[in-house]
Amino acid sequence: MPIGEVCTREVVIVEKIASIQDAAHLMRQYHVGDLVVVAPDEEERRIPVGILTDRDIIVELIAEGVDPGKVVVGDVMSTDLLLVREHEGIWETLQYMRTKGVRRAPVVDAGGALVGIISADDMLELLADELNALASIIRREQIKENKARR
Repeated sequence: MPIGEVCTREVVIVEKIASIQDAAHLMRQYHVGDLVVVAPDEEERRIPVGILTDRDIIVELIAEGVDPGKVVVGDVMSTDLLLVREHEGIWETLQYMRTKGVRRAPVVDAGGALVGIISADDMLELLADELNALASIIRREQIKENKARR
């Protein structure tokens, strides 16, 4: 199954010039722990250029005593992104995330424009659903066998 079919399509985005306070407000408003940082290309498509997490704000700014009012998103965001093409498979995406050591990855179309985001939490939920479906096969088989013995 392509990752584009299971990724979250409603991505909260921000630009590099946004203030950290504005970014934090977006995270709170939409109840998310990350924002995809985008820059429009010449065709006005949203191209992912970074990611900002709540952890980045805490570890890189607050814990270091940096005044959040003196920096912008572009100063703190991670730029070493794992971008996943929407046609990539779930297993391949999981392997990319594991290899790169990231918990979330923007999903892009063939032209590199943002179409969604996939997180480790999304993968866990998907895999739990698949395991539940597998367990239901076993339960149904047991019920079928019990009925056949009567």
